[in-house]
Amino acid sequence: MLAHFWVAFAAFFVALVLGEWQMYIRSPLRDWIGNPELYYRAVTAHGSAMGYVFPTLVAMGFGYAIVELSLKQALVGRRWAWAGFILVVVGTVTAMVPVSMGLATVLYTFYPPLVGNAFYYIGVVLVVVGSWIWVALMSVNLRTWKAANPGATVPLPMFANLAGAYLWAWTSLGAAIEILFMILPVALGFKSTIDAGLARVFFSWTLHAIVYFWLMPAYIAFYTLVPRAIGGRLYSDKMARISFVLFLVFSMPIGVHHLFQDPQVGSGVKFLHAVFTGMVSVPTLLTIFTITASVEIAGRLRGGTGAFGWVRRLPWKNPMMLAVAFSFILLGFGGAGGLINMSYQLDFAVHNTQWITGHFHLIFGGAIVIMYFALAYDLWPHLTGKALVAGRMMRAQLWLWFIGMIVLTFPWHITGILGMPRRMAYFDYSHPEIAPQAITVIITFFGGLLLVLSGLLFLLVLLRGHRSEAIVLPEFRFSQPVQAGGRLPAALNGYALWLALMIGLSVVNYGYPISQLIALKQTSVPAVPVGAQP
Repeated sequence: MLAHFWVAFAAFFVALVLGEWQMYIRSPLRDWIGNPELYYRAVTAHGSAMGYVFPTLVAMGFGYAIVELSLKQALVGRRWAWAGFILVVVGTVTAMVPVSMGLATVLYTFYPPLVGNAFYYIGVVLVVVGSWIWVALMSVNLRTWKAANPGATVPLPMFANLAGAYLWAWTSLGAAIEILFMILPVALGFKSTIDAGLARVFFSWTLHAIVYFWLMPAYIAFYTLVPRAIGGRLYSDKMARISFVLFLVFSMPIGVHHLFQDPQVGSGVKFLHAVFTGMVSVPTLLTIFTITASVEIAGRLRGGTGAFGWVRRLPWKNPMMLAVAFSFILLGFGGAGGLINMSYQLDFAVHNTQWITGHFHLIFGGAIVIMYFALAYDLWPHLTGKALVAGRMMRAQLWLWFIGMIVLTFPWHITGILGMPRRMAYFDYSHPEIAPQAITVIITFFGGLLLVLSGLLFLLVLLRGHRSEAIVLPEFRFSQPVQAGGRLPAALNGYALWLALMIGLSVVNYGYPISQLIALKQTSVPAVPVGAQP
């Protein structure tokens, strides 16, 4: 578990520094970059590390911890777990070498007909295969527990953990199919053309649902760590389970809303995906209600009275309390921006602008990553047997991350509305129409500096934890619901129904556009090799 977390956080910090370098390059604080290709190398490395390596290893490490802490059994298949970890590490190195050499500047979304060096895609595949081993182990360990506890209720942490594992297994198929059957044959020289439109549809299968895979560890922390950490109780175990199964069902058949401006998908399919995108707000709203109610319970147990008196009684010096408050604020802003993106009409105004960058970073870098920090702080003493005593430094780190993310993303939303495109290596700030936007780019640069400082503090807190005194800890426990026990519907104690719905809705929403594009003739275009001599 520590190995997974440390490699995850190391990759996170390297990617964080690369992101700040990109903002410096784009700003008027220096002359324009002489070789813009270097910028796109950094974008590819930043996105690949943040999108594939960092959250995957966090989910895997947290998942293994959940098995042992919630099921109270030793991890079954420990050697396989190490094999999965090694595959992720080897895949990361394999992918990053060609990126650093300028042979795979295709961004983490691949962007065919651009085709990079084959080892980049092979590396990504190894990372995914390593994560599939984790998925299998989660299922095996639950089956082992059920055999030893027939008829028992699956603990909420493990139930939620399986939701994330099954979601990832299904959604990662899109990118895997695109790489294995469309991109790698070209990258290896067996083909010279590629159906870029079909490839983008397959990647959209993964593109949005992967966000909910990233989100799952944060939501598990919301429900199973936050109430206990702040001295309260979970408002509703059943509502928590409903939220996780709804994420499983509705987060898959919505990816085409990323292709609103792409001509290869018809408007009817786009409308269908827009509707289902709106449905994802339901489990999010359920979560906001349930966790807010759980936090209120903690405040009232601490003596809070009146309509808002409980807010003052909350343990605001507790890092978990700060983290969930900041996460909800950033999730609110990011979710509001997502409503714009899911609108077929409004998306025309912000598509491929800095608005998208701001929305994306608010959700992932803001609401999700800040809870990764919190769950690491919560688990670290139990993983190391040593105390984390730097409470003031933890709070400072969380405040810096929250403020830095606001300073970073709000200007992006403003310039996005003004039409500033994203993923541009440089801008001519001497142009009279671009010059007013220079100050916003400078502001984002300083927001990024705050994030880098916060990242440094985070690593320092964890490193100091390894050097602190050994302590004897009580048995780790997850949050307990207000009403413990009671009969649980069978549908909320297993996944057969929800997996069938997930697969069925995905087939309905993706079956027609994929089959239509496969049936069309002459849709392939010449591939554009990256790094090759013209």
